[in-house]
Amino acid sequence: MKNLVYIGLFFVLLFPLAAVGSQECVILLHGLARVSNSMAELETKLNRSGYSAISINYPSRKYAIDVLASDAVGRGISECAGVDTIHFVTHSLGGILVRYYLENSIIENLGRVVMLGPPNQGSEIVNGMLGVPGFKVFGGPTGIALGSGEGHIPDSLGPVEFDLGVIAGNTNINPLGLLFIRGENDSIVSVESTKVEGMNAHLVLPVTHTFMMRNNEVIDNVIHYLKTGSFIP
Repeated sequence: MKNLVYIGLFFVLLFPLAAVGSQECVILLHGLARVSNSMAELETKLNRSGYSAISINYPSRKYAIDVLASDAVGRGISECAGVDTIHFVTHSLGGILVRYYLENSIIENLGRVVMLGPPNQGSEIVNGMLGVPGFKVFGGPTGIALGSGEGHIPDSLGPVEFDLGVIAGNTNINPLGLLFIRGENDSIVSVESTKVEGMNAHLVLPVTHTFMMRNNEVIDNVIHYLKTGSFIP
């Protein structure tokens, strides 16, 4: 009986590792004040497309960006151990965590990164809301660091040096967007602010910041970029 148990354990350990080693892993990082299930549709469709997708949950409003980057990105890398290639798909704050992490660390088997609505140059809404009572409590140390301009985290990060595709939204349903943001925006982040020096491709779609990660056209373009390094023509 013991021999059968040992043999069973051997095969359980052997074959999953062999399968994972041949796959490409995609780490999904959600945005501020969200949880991992906000990326559930992306996770499902990435898995169906042959990737091993892992959605990381992290306390986005509780800690500073350096702590969150080390924790969330680090856990994702650990869960992708043994794969040939690690990709990232991020929403909003998640993109800043990846940029922050890669400023100080190297991922040897890094593949491609797709960012959805990233405040790569900060969000003007944060600047406008900093003086509003209660905003600093709601946003936490991370939320208030995502403003645009000098003194905010996005401004301190350099050009990207990895294969990056950015998808921005230009549908505004937020009155604050009209009040604080110049130009086209997704209700939270301006199209211009999503851009960053060194990115490989930039795509604008008629989606909002809050729900873009669930939009079929966005998801199709994410998968196309991971496979080809370009968005759908």
